[in-house]
Amino acid sequence: MPVYRDEGVVLRTTPLAEADRIITVLTRRTGRIRAVAKGVRRTSSRFGARLEPGTYVDLQLYEGRSLDTVTQADILSPYGAVIASDYPRHTAAAVMLETAERLTSEERQPAMRLFLLLVGGLRTLAQGERAPSLVLDAFLLRALTIAGYGMALADCAHCGDPGPHHAFSVPAGGVVCPECRPHGAVSMSPAAVKLLSDLLTGDWDRAGISEARTRREAGGCIAAYLQWHLEYGLRTLPHLERV
Repeated sequence: MPVYRDEGVVLRTTPLAEADRIITVLTRRTGRIRAVAKGVRRTSSRFGARLEPGTYVDLQLYEGRSLDTVTQADILSPYGAVIASDYPRHTAAAVMLETAERLTSEERQPAMRLFLLLVGGLRTLAQGERAPSLVLDAFLLRALTIAGYGMALADCAHCGDPGPHHAFSVPAGGVVCPECRPHGAVSMSPAAVKLLSDLLTGDWDRAGISEARTRREAGGCIAAYLQWHLEYGLRTLPHLERV
């Protein structure tokens, strides 16, 4: 069977038999893959904690018919282990990992931009210099844009009328003007719309001085928008702790 090597971020692990695990990994070149890590649940395993969620690893694998097999794993950055000590960062990382898996609908479809975004997001969380909620929301906005679900934040999502607009409609795709405002649209504060824009463009100085209530308002809109496009809820989102 062909052998290949790739680096990736472990998204999820699932027990298999008595001592094995199936790991789901978003890789740099191959895309999302699933592979068996044999004996990894034994205390004597040579892989040990190298294949835990959130770990950035360099892998060597055998390609199989349905599942590949991990033959070598080396840690490049133990983001998951560093983040796990802080609950807000841990829950933010869990949402990021699940979102990355859900936004890659097919296995072995290259997703380089999403991979780089995920690595950058985990690195920022591990450094602990920015609020976890802001890091998560910036990741979600950009990941949705990469997946083709970009949120309209300046011009009306329906007619393109230049903003600023302060009504937000999830089905419409973002902010809408008064003439296009559909039933069910919600009013957003100008500060929340600006925060969404700052997070999308990477203006961390402005985002960092936003008020807690503004962050909650923006985060709620992002969560609703994400789950609308994923069509059903994330398992990890109810556990998210926003400070």
